[in-house]
Amino acid sequence: MQIRKATKADAPEIASCLLLAMDTIIHAFIGTKDNAAAKAFLMYFVSKENNQYSYENCWVAVENNKVVGAINCYDGKNLEALRAPILAYLKTNYNNTIIIEDETQEGEVYIDTFGVKPDQQGKGIGSQLLQFLIEKYVADDKKTLGLLVEEANVAAKKLYLKLGFKPITKKTLVGKKMEQLQIKPAFLS
Repeated sequence: MQIRKATKADAPEIASCLLLAMDTIIHAFIGTKDNAAAKAFLMYFVSKENNQYSYENCWVAVENNKVVGAINCYDGKNLEALRAPILAYLKTNYNNTIIIEDETQEGEVYIDTFGVKPDQQGKGIGSQLLQFLIEKYVADDKKTLGLLVEEANVAAKKLYLKLGFKPITKKTLVGKKMEQLQIKPAFLS
């Protein structure tokens, strides 16, 4: 398996992977539980530049020339600018003026979301994507890497803790109770 920076051509596969992890959030954004509409919404943004879900902010896991997983991350200080086009689109196209809590902040490279194709799950691809980001951002670039995990998602939290993430604080995001986890260069020593 290879992990590489995503390209615009990867957008359909990235949208499929990311939607696995954030379907309920996208449904809240667009006001419908229609998965085709949710995928279209996400595909629109993944294929564009300068937004939270852009392919520019993604890394993909590739096996046999096929994207099997994708992970989306960006510098937390850019959250407001990256989120602005999404909020504007929601207001214009869905008449939704949703207010979303800040899920990250300056001083953190934020893992927004990631997903692995259903037929590829259980092979450690998600762990490898996370380990790749830990190496790149924490070990090499000496930055803090963070994410949110649903409090009820015990299995995911267990994986993150195993990889070296530490609990920081509790947050709420689109009505869901979350826990912020981070891994810092100091944690790797």
